[in-house]
Amino acid sequence: MITLKLLTFNPFRTLGMPGISYVKPDHMFKKIHDIREADVLLFPEKWQVNSLVYGLNKTIFPSIQSIQLGFDKVEMTRAFWSISNDLMPYTEIAGKSNETIERILDTFPFPFVAKEVRSSMGKGVFLINSAEEFITYAENNDVLYVQEYLPIEKDLRVVYVGNSVVSAYWRIGGDSFHNNVAQGGKLSFHSIPDEALQLVDQTAKALGINHAGFDVVVANGKFYFLEFNCLFGNKALVQRGIHVERMIFNYLLEQFPPIVPPTAPFKIIS
Repeated sequence: MITLKLLTFNPFRTLGMPGISYVKPDHMFKKIHDIREADVLLFPEKWQVNSLVYGLNKTIFPSIQSIQLGFDKVEMTRAFWSISNDLMPYTEIAGKSNETIERILDTFPFPFVAKEVRSSMGKGVFLINSAEEFITYAENNDVLYVQEYLPIEKDLRVVYVGNSVVSAYWRIGGDSFHNNVAQGGKLSFHSIPDEALQLVDQTAKALGINHAGFDVVVANGKFYFLEFNCLFGNKALVQRGIHVERMIFNYLLEQFPPIVPPTAPFKIIS
């Protein structure tokens, strides 16, 4: 039986996978032969992706869509908009200028949310309560990413691996604005709405996402995406006995089943 040749650039996210080799991302071009020989390359860094996929024509995991869209909130938002313009809270993206600052302040009532386009774990997300706070945010960001504020007490993290939802849990409380676990949010695995899971499944399949933690909220009687993170935290999953690396391995085996050489025919000797 011929098995998959797996190579990882992040050993901590692939612990326990059988038959996997490791290359430091910075050694990529020194180990180019090993990379060419691998069937699937796991968890490359963002800067590696184009060379691996377009230059070497390699299969990567997570998918290129997962990595590239998950890296940048602007591209992620536009991808959501391409499916439906109401998948997210009302959002505006603009370059920094005096005109755009004035327009945003005229458009959004206080409080509203401003975000850095590349951030995670609740960092780089600001609740704006005054023009002065927004101007301070704008001074530190060339791209203005502004979103309506939804008064919520919890949000839903939905973990998607391969081609299915593998877990979901509420994140409650936190520091009164951020519900992220990294910001003190509490976890609850109870009363998970099926509609939210179906929405994540449909959206992930539409966008080609195969490894992400989607953040979903309920407001105004509907579900909204806030964002998704390609490299999500596993702590809550491990507490539930869920090991994502095993699910990734099984998914890869489904996509690239082992090749069983045909049995040689019997020869009849007369």
